[in-house]
Amino acid sequence: MKKSRFTEPQIVSISKEADAGLQVKEICRKHGINDATYYNWKAKYGGLDASELKRIKELETENAKLKRMYADLALENAAMKDLITKKL
Repeated sequence: MKKSRFTEPQIVSISKEADAGLQVKEICRKHGINDATYYNWKAKYGGLDASELKRIKELETENAKLKRMYADLALENAAMKDLITKKL
């Protein structure tokens, strides 16, 4: 996936400009983005503040870590069950 040249806080600030009353075409021309890109950003980041965005990223990171931990433990548990059933 291509990396955006805008950071997420920048995207949120661009979205706030439209909320302030500027036209979407003006905003897109000013920042050099396509209308479709703006509307995709609005769908993804609409209504978020920078602090909320940071909190969401922290939760996603924590969630990914917990999923990896669960996968490791589930694999160990399955291996232990196989070992116990083979011994019996």
